[in-house]
Amino acid sequence: MSRYTSFRTFYPFYLSQHANRTCRRLHFVGSWLVLMVLFTAITTTNWAWLWAVPVLGYGFAWVGHFFFEHNRPATFTYPLYSLMGDWVMFWQTLTGKLRF
Repeated sequence: MSRYTSFRTFYPFYLSQHANRTCRRLHFVGSWLVLMVLFTAITTTNWAWLWAVPVLGYGFAWVGHFFFEHNRPATFTYPLYSLMGDWVMFWQTLTGKLRF
């Protein structure tokens, strides 16, 4: 795997690792649930909800990679760029730039 030195060069690779539509959908659902959990934790000030953030975020994504995409999540090699990529992909899906 190449060493990426900028998010701009990393993101096309990130998208190539999410070619499977079910994988992208699972990422989207996981990210949406993370937002809902964060909203719930903040509005209720019940911080115990926060334990669910990594479980939902990574859980849905990793199911997508291991069972549908059949590849190794980029987060293992590029954790920060992958986190950024997930939210860019979420936004692009939400706005219709990427197919859901």
